Amino acid sequence: MPNIASVLRDEILRLARKENRNQNAATKKAAAQHRRDIAALKRQVALLQRSVSQLQRRSSRGEASVAAAAADGSKLRFVAKGLRSHRARLGLSAGEFGKLVGASANSVYAWETGKTMPRREQVAKIAAVRQMGKRDAARKLESGR
Repeated sequence: MPNIASVLRDEILRLARKENRNQNAATKKAAAQHRRDIAALKRQVALLQRSVSQLQRRSSRGEASVAAAAADGSKLRFVAKGLRSHRARLGLSAGEFGKLVGASANSVYAWETGKTMPRREQVAKIAAVRQMGKRDAARKLESGR
């Protein structure tokens, strides 16, 4: 026949285990949620790293075109009035000129009026177009279609 001390001890152990399970359940749920959050953050970081590397590759290509246009060491500069007169000399519409430099007709108009300034990549392309004559520009437009 069991004595009262052993029965009491067994009951205390049973209640302690039950209480531990209840308290550990909340901790286990929180740990599982943290693991899911960490996995989601890792996926997000990987996605952002891919985006950054793509942007760096695009940036390096753009810088290469700027460097190629300014290979003689002179700094490229932009003058709105010069753009308007050169476009008129070539006999191009703003849309056609935009196709040559990779911009829209509205961008070309904004550059000509001085409302906005072209980015470095476009300044390099504009400098390349300034080296063209009417025939070269027409040829390039025809080959681009």
